[in-house]
Amino acid sequence: MCILSGRFETEAVAELKKLFKLHTDYHDIVLDLKDVSMVDREVMRFLARCESDGLKLEHCAPYIREWMEREKD
Repeated sequence: MCILSGRFETEAVAELKKLFKLHTDYHDIVLDLKDVSMVDREVMRFLARCESDGLKLEHCAPYIREWMEREKD
């Protein structure tokens, strides 16, 4: 499990991608977003892609979840 907090911005995506490359299956990865206060568009898109690949998002703020759903349409 990876716990994130504060602002989750594009720069952090590269670091997470490096960590994720260590796993062969996204189904083994859980991101806890409980303390994430803000994300930018690129992060939101990254989270949506990760989730569609099988990664689990826990405690995802409603505004992030809604934004991800709107982007799918």
